[in-house]
Amino acid sequence: MTYEEYEKERREAVYAGEKALDSLYEAQNQLRKARNWGIYDILGGGFFSSLIKHSKIDNARTCIERAKYDLQSFSRELQDVSYDLDVDIGGFLTFFDFMDSFFADILVQSRISNASRRVDEAIDKVQEILSSLRKAHL
Repeated sequence: MTYEEYEKERREAVYAGEKALDSLYEAQNQLRKARNWGIYDILGGGFFSSLIKHSKIDNARTCIERAKYDLQSFSRELQDVSYDLDVDIGGFLTFFDFMDSFFADILVQSRISNASRRVDEAIDKVQEILSSLRKAHL
């Protein structure tokens, strides 16, 4: 691969990584909102707070699906410049808060926290790889 080809592939990888990072930040933001509403719900927020919490969870789920797609694109672009991305954020936002009880709310809150932790880890990994890609340009 020529230098020009490598630079083109590196720029494409950086762009894909930045897009994935934006998606991860939005997922993180939505999870934070869901967590905040979950705390309010646990403290006795009632029916409407539970509805809002679930709306935020649905928003987070949508953002996570977008982030997964963007991470897959980033991973494909990284292969072109001989990098490997091993980040798994999938399949961890499944909630079954069908009962409005304190224990169900605690379980949902725990899952939100776990999802948030995994998104944070993915953000750290993508930032690390982007930093390395940018240094490769210098």
